[in-house]
Amino acid sequence: MPNLLLELFSEEIPARMQARAADDLLRLVGDGLREAGLPYERGAAHSGPRRLTLHIEGLPARSAGVREERKGPRVGAPEAAIQGFLKSAGLANISEADTRADGKGEFYVAVIEKPGASAADIVARVVPEVVRRFPWPKSMRWGAGKLRWVRPLHSILCVLDGEPVEFEVDGVRSGGLTRGHRFMSAGEARPRSFAEYETVLAEARVIVSREARARRILEQAQAAAAREKLTLVEDAALLEENAGLAEWPVALAGRFDEAFLDVPPELLMTSMKAHQKCFSLRGRDGRLANRFIMVANLEAQDGGRAIIAGNERVIRARLSDAKFFWDNDRARGLDAMRPKLDAITFHEKLGTQGQRVERIRKLARELAPLVGADPELADRAARLCKADLVSETVGEFPELQGVIGRYIAEAAGEPQAVADAIAEHYKPLGAGDSVPANPVSIAVALADKLDMLSGFWAIDEKPTGSKDPYALRRAALGVIRITLDRNLRFSLNRLTDAQILRHQIAPANAADGAILDRLCALTIAHGMFGAPTRAALAELEGAALEWLKSFVDHDPAISDDLLVFFHDRLKVYMRERGARHDLIDACIAMPESCDLTLVVRRVEALGRFLETDDGANLLAGVKRAANILRIEEKKDSRSYDGEPSPALLKAPEEKALAKAIAEVSAAIRAALDEAAPDAPAAKGKGKSAKAAATPPKKAKAGAVKDAASDGARREPDFAAAMSALARLRAPVDAFFDKVTVNAEDPRLRENRLKLLAQIRAATLAVADFSKIEG
Repeated sequence: MPNLLLELFSEEIPARMQARAADDLLRLVGDGLREAGLPYERGAAHSGPRRLTLHIEGLPARSAGVREERKGPRVGAPEAAIQGFLKSAGLANISEADTRADGKGEFYVAVIEKPGASAADIVARVVPEVVRRFPWPKSMRWGAGKLRWVRPLHSILCVLDGEPVEFEVDGVRSGGLTRGHRFMSAGEARPRSFAEYETVLAEARVIVSREARARRILEQAQAAAAREKLTLVEDAALLEENAGLAEWPVALAGRFDEAFLDVPPELLMTSMKAHQKCFSLRGRDGRLANRFIMVANLEAQDGGRAIIAGNERVIRARLSDAKFFWDNDRARGLDAMRPKLDAITFHEKLGTQGQRVERIRKLARELAPLVGADPELADRAARLCKADLVSETVGEFPELQGVIGRYIAEAAGEPQAVADAIAEHYKPLGAGDSVPANPVSIAVALADKLDMLSGFWAIDEKPTGSKDPYALRRAALGVIRITLDRNLRFSLNRLTDAQILRHQIAPANAADGAILDRLCALTIAHGMFGAPTRAALAELEGAALEWLKSFVDHDPAISDDLLVFFHDRLKVYMRERGARHDLIDACIAMPESCDLTLVVRRVEALGRFLETDDGANLLAGVKRAANILRIEEKKDSRSYDGEPSPALLKAPEEKALAKAIAEVSAAIRAALDEAAPDAPAAKGKGKSAKAAATPPKKAKAGAVKDAASDGARREPDFAAAMSALARLRAPVDAFFDKVTVNAEDPRLRENRLKLLAQIRAATLAVADFSKIEG
């Protein structure tokens, strides 16, 4: 079967566009051939600095013929209808049409037979159309032509089954010729197959495969590093870029002045990578060496000495610039940079970067005790965490934000925990990035992400569909990963409630600001409408109540909606790690779902329980009870929640079930008893919530006291709760085997339905079993 070889040869294609272009070429040409009736066995595309190459194997020699029957008007129809039918079917007169009969009479049928086309004709039609509409991210026109391509297109090689396929695209004619390396080859070659194409180009110093070029660069770079008794700092993105810059890559080693090693190594590495696409090297002690690996695109006659010398001169200039920026920033210090954040707008509705830092600082201080961090260190780290954004170094290399801040902080003698937090508070930056381990870093990282999420929810600018310009999904996933990886326990709702207040309320003076900070701290500790927070409000003098009106009127739907967003991200995160989606839904439905660590522990325990025979059988019994209740409650228009009457428990099985439910419920309460992060009834929008929060008396202005604590927390024992729940299996099975729920006596029926409601309530203390499949 024929094979197709296609090469589109142009001026240098930007490295970042090459891989996507190769994929697009295979997809567009392949789809075009299939749609034209030429299915193929397999195809592959390759990209390089000056060419896109496509190889398709197993094409048929011709497309299959097509026979089509097109129904026309009825015999005797008006002439206009018949003429329209003839024109659409391509017939000269009606005698060329067949007639068919159905129950209503005879009608015309045009039988259209389209013979198959040769593969060469189809290729000559498909390829030019693909070239004309190729989806380059950026393209250009040149000369007087109309074709748009990423760079001027010089030639097209198109060979089918060893023979050239001829066509023209905007003055560029196809043929059977290709050419090799710009400097190390002469003349043209005429390959008849892809294997021959690879061979003749290799002889002309061009490696067709991008993967092969990358492999060659890595091997040569590692060998050059080994000769210097150094280790290559491997960089996949830089390796991929160099593979797109050189058709015949040659790795060469150079050096720079040791004096530059006083500059932070990340700055040196970034400067060499960004400006000269060079790899860095480390010594055996792990420190950066004053060596680098560059990738040339030819084998120079002098062994590369001139290329190395030229790169060393450029590297020296670039590193001098980097050292100048670093010396200036280190001399200024972060405290001097921080005021400039007040002149940088973060978002027109969320204020400046300086205002954002103040919010982060306050939340980080409040978070510190929850994550085991020193509040003073968390405060200091948050105060400085964004200061390097206005540094000269980060202005030149934005990817070093945080990293440069850490080095400036270390140079100024800041505690190491503070310096580390400045660099680590952006983490995790992606799925492969680590989460902070230092408690101070954790506090600042969480505060940074929660402030951003709370702010955009407060102004109602949330991600929609595939659009997420502020990376809020990544921020939420960062909060989730930090929380779960570090096994942290806190209420997301309380934290976001407090931060939403800071976004919504602008205190007029320092005294009012102190009151707001205290109320936010109380909200984190006790909940928005917890008794201690209400008591604190009650002691405020009336003058302060005007600007606190938004606190009293606070709409919990904002933070509740944000919690739903967290839950959606948590579902994705847990499903990727093998958790069942129905178990996640069953546990997220519980009141404590604002504590993400608790949700995950509950999901894990529930999954283990349902894998046992007791768990699987109990689930079936619980679902049976729930189905009966749902039907009967709907029919009777009432709920059967409530205690069943012991006097109406007649059968031994229902007595045993009632006893088991009481014992199991008590055991579950004992296993799960703890001070929940949020009481379910503590957040309401109606009059009762506002009335509870309304201050009944005046006190000295600015005075806010702490009320009693919510009580000590202890870890819930989900394994014990599940073990207790397992004891319901036997009595539930026996009840359904021996007892008729819908008894003729209405009192017995009601009592037994209440017993089923008790089963529902007992399991609901562990998870919402109605959401579990099976």
